[in-house]
Amino acid sequence: MVQFGYTMMTEQAGPRDLVDHVVRAEEAGYDFSVTSDHYFPWLRSQGHSPYAWSVLGAAAQATSRIPLMTYVTCPSFRYHPAVVAQKAATMQLLSEGRFRLGLGAGENLNEHVVGGGWPSADVRHERLEEAVEIIRGLFEGGHVNHRGKHFDVESARLWDLPDQPPPIGVAVSGEQSCALAGRLADLVIATEPKAGLLEAFDRNGGEGKPRVGQLPVCYDPDRDTAVKRAHSQFRWFGNGWKVNSELPHPDAFESATQFVTPDDVADSIPCGDDPDDFVDAVRPYAEAGFTEIALVQIGGESQSAYLEWAAKTLLPALHDALD
Repeated sequence: MVQFGYTMMTEQAGPRDLVDHVVRAEEAGYDFSVTSDHYFPWLRSQGHSPYAWSVLGAAAQATSRIPLMTYVTCPSFRYHPAVVAQKAATMQLLSEGRFRLGLGAGENLNEHVVGGGWPSADVRHERLEEAVEIIRGLFEGGHVNHRGKHFDVESARLWDLPDQPPPIGVAVSGEQSCALAGRLADLVIATEPKAGLLEAFDRNGGEGKPRVGQLPVCYDPDRDTAVKRAHSQFRWFGNGWKVNSELPHPDAFESATQFVTPDDVADSIPCGDDPDDFVDAVRPYAEAGFTEIALVQIGGESQSAYLEWAAKTLLPALHDALD
């Protein structure tokens, strides 16, 4: 059975709205939720970027059933891995075991703010692997001392630890990240419905582990309105992660997407209110082997109407077609 998730997208709504949205997603019947962790929005038109971990803490108290997850946190530039371990352990306690720690190698858009430069993908993966080692060591309890290529840890210990540490997911986009995830992760994360990513994950030790995908959608009773909103706020999505991970500022995304048309966006993102279009967009993820699929409804102000429609129409259609 495929599970369907709701995305708290911090780039398009403020913190109080995000908490309200996930409460309503729980009521609508979503199986899980995920949360982006940004310092900047992708485009100025999105207009937000609150601190995801404060939002998660509030969401843990405001909800009772729905699982929570970072999708994804970079633990190796803006945050030190020892601090990420502390945040994740605290979230697992606050949520009473409903939290999963999704990690990735990061995007320049968010990590450049601390002034450490932006190295090659090989170095970013080195840093991610070392960070996961530190986080897992702290989850085990006791004091951790670490002298690594990229990080030092001086006699660190987590004083508030859950009985079960949060599972760790790693985001993948190619062979190298799949190999890393297969070795280190409890689950794999991806934003493209490519069976090859999951096959590479399995070859490197990931067989049998959960696999979580994500895709954008844009509900509106008026399809033209939905297409216009998707183009305004999400036309960056088609750049691919090799581009998206490198650009340093929303203005760079504006420039990189200046020739993307509304029709281009509508060809890749389901827009409107026909549930069959949404099912058709989700189906490739299920067929590729994803066990969990999170949807991103585009537009912060459109969430209430979307969640009402999802409860009545979309989620039943997805379960009927893909379970």
